[in-house]
Amino acid sequence: MAQLTHRASALHKSIPAVLFAARGLATASTSPITVETSLPFTGHKIDPPSRSVETSSQELLTFFRDMALMRRMEIAADSLYKAKLIRGFCHLYDGQEAVCVGMEAAINKKDCIITAYRDHCIFLGRGGTLLEAFAELMGRKSGCSKGKGGSMHFYKKEGGFYGGHGIVGAQVPLGCGLAFAQKYSKDESVTFAMYGDGAANQGQLFEALNMAALWDLPAILVCENNHYGMGTAEWRAAKSPAYYKRGDYVPGLKVDGMDVLAVKQACKFAKEHALKNGPIILEMDTYRYHGHSMSDPGSTYRTRDEISGVRQERDPIERVRKLILTHDIATEKELKDTEKEVRKEVDEAIAQAKESPMPDPSELFTNVYVKGLGTESFGADRKELRTVLP
Repeated sequence: MAQLTHRASALHKSIPAVLFAARGLATASTSPITVETSLPFTGHKIDPPSRSVETSSQELLTFFRDMALMRRMEIAADSLYKAKLIRGFCHLYDGQEAVCVGMEAAINKKDCIITAYRDHCIFLGRGGTLLEAFAELMGRKSGCSKGKGGSMHFYKKEGGFYGGHGIVGAQVPLGCGLAFAQKYSKDESVTFAMYGDGAANQGQLFEALNMAALWDLPAILVCENNHYGMGTAEWRAAKSPAYYKRGDYVPGLKVDGMDVLAVKQACKFAKEHALKNGPIILEMDTYRYHGHSMSDPGSTYRTRDEISGVRQERDPIERVRKLILTHDIATEKELKDTEKEVRKEVDEAIAQAKESPMPDPSELFTNVYVKGLGTESFGADRKELRTVLP
């Protein structure tokens, strides 16, 4: 049976076990359901996995709730940014939820994930809470990085999530370093190093991939191709936008990143490959509904018709909704009730986050140098500095 996502417990808040019993699905909730992916996988130097994916009623409901929660969180973050409660950079993930949710369904917490600055939902998928997310976005003490990282620097080491990085492409060599540690420790786990199509031309990516291939590291490079690097279409920035082939000597796989079951199948396949044979590239064909960041309206380099077309034809949440209704797992009303509960959960987390205090000004100097070294401010007005160097 397909592995359930770790957030299955949260599912029962909105769709309890009695729902299955009432609909005569008490045993069917974990019974296998075989679904074919929306599109076939395309392989480079590798035979692609089967399009037939095994899932269950409970897993599909979990997928629906998780993606609905992530979507609502990002929409709420948009409102908070416009209200000036979130400042600085803020990159939203709505539209791309199937990538992180499908990935989580195929892996465990020993596996590592490292990504760029579009990181809120990936943090949530790794076990982070809404309170930690909103508090960090608003620069509050209860945030996952104690309010000091903001939108681009979410982090949860105990959940195998290593950020949240603002320098384009810089997380990929770090991800290969995590994979090196995993191979050295022989713990049978892998690292997913995620980057966008805008970072796919970075030199450091190819240097890291070369080392990963030389040493057969369990590194999976995941290109989340949302087709626009900031405001530049992929075809204007890359002579070869077939990113899954970019590894040359490293095998690759093109995946419909708007299909959560396809992502799950691809990540399971990639993990098995990486543990036996070394690195592999996954190109997730996905789409972001918002602009690159909150400062980008997202409509100057693409048409509104294009955005609405993707929403109508490929939206990851609507695809799962359709599967749930087709297999008579839940009714439309029950799914609407789930969405209402998700909205309430997000609103409550925002209210809690607003109550969290700002970090103390002295925190500005922590986590920079080894304790006892570095620069410390002191005095009545904190304008005097004392520096201790090794």
